Amino acid sequence: MKKLILLLALVFGTATASFAQIQLEQAPAGDGAAVAKSAWAEVSHDFGQIKQDAPVTTRFEFTNNGSAPLIITNVKGSCGCTVTDYSSEPVMPGQKGYVSATYNAKAMGVFNKSITVTSNSFGEPTKVLYIKGEVVPAE
Repeated sequence: MKKLILLLALVFGTATASFAQIQLEQAPAGDGAAVAKSAWAEVSHDFGQIKQDAPVTTRFEFTNNGSAPLIITNVKGSCGCTVTDYSSEPVMPGQKGYVSATYNAKAMGVFNKSITVTSNSFGEPTKVLYIKGEVVPAE
């Protein structure tokens, strides 16, 4: 009997926690609460063919479509071959911000890299951006 009660409590608790998580992801935090919301112009960039040892940079732009300042707390490339920069100041509602990525183009061949952006954007606090291309010999 104790095992049955324990099992039912575990199932009920898990179901309640899952339902609460779904509700948090779908609804704004509180009635009328201000939230930040990023809308990205693009999330992937193809450099095409680039010359070896000639670094290339792209800039990913976003707009804060929320009602609170959007704050980027971390930007990390998938390897040391990608250097990042980003809007370090809070991006106010209606304003634009950016994340830039520079690929060093040292290694020959095709590359696919990701840039992970962590922010206070409601519903999507972690956004992954992508860069790709092919490094060819310098002439």
